[in-house]
Formats: sequence, structure tokens, C-alpha cells
Amino acid sequence: MQLYILGPSGSINLPYTSPLVRFGQLLVMPGWFSHLMALLPGLAILIFGLKKRSRRLAANLSAEGVSSLVARAIALTIIFEAAVLYLNQGRGIPWIFGLFVACVMILNYALKRTKWGRSMFAVGGNREAARRSGINVRAIYVSAFVLCTTLATFGGILAASRLASASQQAGTGDVNLNAIAAAVIGGTSLFGGRGSAWSALLGIIVIQSISNGLTLLNLPSSLRYIITGAVLAIAVIIDSLARRSRVSHGRA
Repeated sequence: MQLYILGPSGSINLPYTSPLVRFGQLLVMPGWFSHLMALLPGLAILIFGLKKRSRRLAANLSAEGVSSLVARAIALTIIFEAAVLYLNQGRGIPWIFGLFVACVMILNYALKRTKWGRSMFAVGGNREAARRSGINVRAIYVSAFVLCTTLATFGGILAASRLASASQQAGTGDVNLNAIAAAVIGGTSLFGGRGSAWSALLGIIVIQSISNGLTLLNLPSSLRYIITGAVLAIAVIIDSLARRSRVSHGRA
């Protein structure tokens, strides 16, 4: 199907008048809207923190103080507002970036605060234990693969909107390596059962910072692959050692 759509040349160019290309390359958020969006993470931390605090107090457990929650929310809001103010001095914040952040927030909520998300972590941590506890392991596996392929398709569409073209070479090179490295560096365990959408986002920032730095140094692509692979290997080793430590202390 891909070869049929791309034709004998192996690539197609999207017109710059296409709404998809305009969304990926030209459209930016209004300034007031971007500042409003920057308030949401701090408000989310405050609201969910207060709910968690009330539940713990109702169970006669220790809980984080209100002043600490407010301080964390204010600090995060200041950081995001400063970043938005800096970015708005130029062209502005693209809508495509806002869409990406919205996807991260939705996935983080689904993984952390829904039955499906908890089942996903349970199956990843110990499939047999999850099956014995009544979780439909097969359905969780199917949903995980469906979600991955859907997000990959979504990412491919957004990449085509940014490049205004699609070709057989799209997604090749170090794309898969960077995707795996970003997840592992962010704390997602290759052994399953650990990770979050926000940690993967932090991993993306780290791996892209390394990639951009190596590009600015004008290093050959082969050396960039070696350095990125070494960073991934170190992250996997640390993850493996941490897992062994948890197993030895009975916290796996």
C-alpha cells in the first residue's frame, strides 16, 4: 500500500496550501492562549495534590502540606510562563507543539489514573501475577500494540506536515534508536512495569539535546550513532542494576 501511494518515485510532495502543511509549519498559538495553557500544569498539580492529601488524611496517613503543594505549583507555573514568554518573543509557539503536549498529558492521565493504565503496568511487571489477579492479559497486549501503531501513524502524519513531503526514507536512520533511547533515559524500564509519559518527554529532551550538540560540533554521523548508542547502553545497564537491587530487597 505504501509503495502504491508513493508511486514510482518513492515520494510525494504536499502542497504548501494544504491545511495539514499549514498546521505543521505556519500556524501558531495566540499569545494569550499559550499563557493560559502554561497555567494548567501548576493548577493540575495543586488540584490533584489536594485530592490526594484529603484521601490520605481521611485514612489517617501522613500527607504533604498545603504550603508545599502551593509552592510546587507556583514554581512550575513560573517556569512555564517564563518559557512561553521567551518563545512568544519570536514566531510564537506552534500548534503542533501544543498538540504534542496535550497527547502527553492525556497518556499520562490514562496510564496513572485509569484501570487500563494500572493493568498495563501490572502486565508489564509480572504477566502471570496480572493474569491470576483477573486482568485480561491478551486484551492489554492488543490495546498496547494498537496504541503504539496508532501513535506511530499519528507521528508520521505530523512529520509529513512538517516536511511537506512523504517518502520511503521517512522514519529511517536513527529515528528508532532515538525513540528507544528517549524512553529508557526517561526511566521507562525495558523489563516492563515502570515508566510514565512525562518521564519519556524528559528523555526526549535529553536525547535531542545530545543529538543537537553533536550536530553543532559537526561530528560525522557514525560517531553520533556510537555516542547515542553508548548513552542508551549506559541507561539500560543502570535500569538492569536498579531492577536487580529491587529484586534483592523484595521491591520488584
